[in-house]
Amino acid sequence: MKRDAPKIAVVGAGSWGTALAMQLARHGAAVTLWGHDPDEITALLADGENRRYLPGIPLPAGLHASADLAATIAAADEMLVVVPSHAFGAVVRRIAESAPELHSLSWATKGFDPASNRLLHEVARDALPHTRLAVVSGPTFAMEVARGLPTAVTVAATDNDHGRRLAGYLHGDQFRVYTADDIAGVEVGGATKNVMAIAAGIADGLGFGANARAALITRGLAEITRLGLALGGRPDTFMGLTGLGDLTLTCTDNQSRNRRLGLALAAGQSVAQARAAIGQEVEGIGTAREVHQIAARLGVDMPISEQTYRVLHEGLDPKQAVINLLQRDPKPERTDVANGADGLMDGG
Repeated sequence: MKRDAPKIAVVGAGSWGTALAMQLARHGAAVTLWGHDPDEITALLADGENRRYLPGIPLPAGLHASADLAATIAAADEMLVVVPSHAFGAVVRRIAESAPELHSLSWATKGFDPASNRLLHEVARDALPHTRLAVVSGPTFAMEVARGLPTAVTVAATDNDHGRRLAGYLHGDQFRVYTADDIAGVEVGGATKNVMAIAAGIADGLGFGANARAALITRGLAEITRLGLALGGRPDTFMGLTGLGDLTLTCTDNQSRNRRLGLALAAGQSVAQARAAIGQEVEGIGTAREVHQIAARLGVDMPISEQTYRVLHEGLDPKQAVINLLQRDPKPERTDVANGADGLMDGG
């Protein structure tokens, strides 16, 4: 670690927060990883690894951990929030209380604010109206980042200098970072793909095969794009890492907790049983509800998301959900998603 190394606070000591803290420390930053549970932080420091989430991967030099949020904020040059979406608003407000003049704030949380159904940058802007904002997103599994396997992400920022600076802190030989300015589009892609991953897990768990999975991913991307455009995103964003890339990864690999939830539901488990077995946050459960409400408010047609919502929150049988999708009237497949064109399986 260099003597003039940036001091970066990573707020959230789950699997993804720990993996990003490790990446930052490996690239020369002085990192403090904050977690809300003092016992977990004590164990992390004693073990030299996050044994609960990333067992067997030692923490690099330059990474410290703390359960004192105020002290962590005070000592940091940069803040990176990596908490579940349901906790994002409360954490950002705590940060604003401790550092109301904070010059920049970044996060790697994927989801909507459940209290307001808003995008996370809107919540952050309310709490810190004069602060430069950025989001880190892309097709990533925490274990692979922690192990140093090749990864690419996007940093979308309200300020180009802030975005480039954050990208520079993260970018390394095995970790490529692209920059962008479409925060809304990046956030929608990162959040909504989790709903599609649950749907993909259900389809695969029911034995519907690779053809159905490909159709679901393709038409799911159309749904995500339509919602993203309605919320201010740009079409090209959804063809990139934070759209198609993240969707493909999450729908096709069992490292995805959302996909595993869908597989469990197809096997007959309840949402509560599947969630307990996974033992970590499954963002797509809450996001399905929020997408359902946002799409209804904006008049965006999202049939895959709607059927997934009904399975998760209304007790619809997963087999019936797929039947409902397949029995939709045939319509032309069009790529003009901005105009709400209909498509193969999902109306999108």
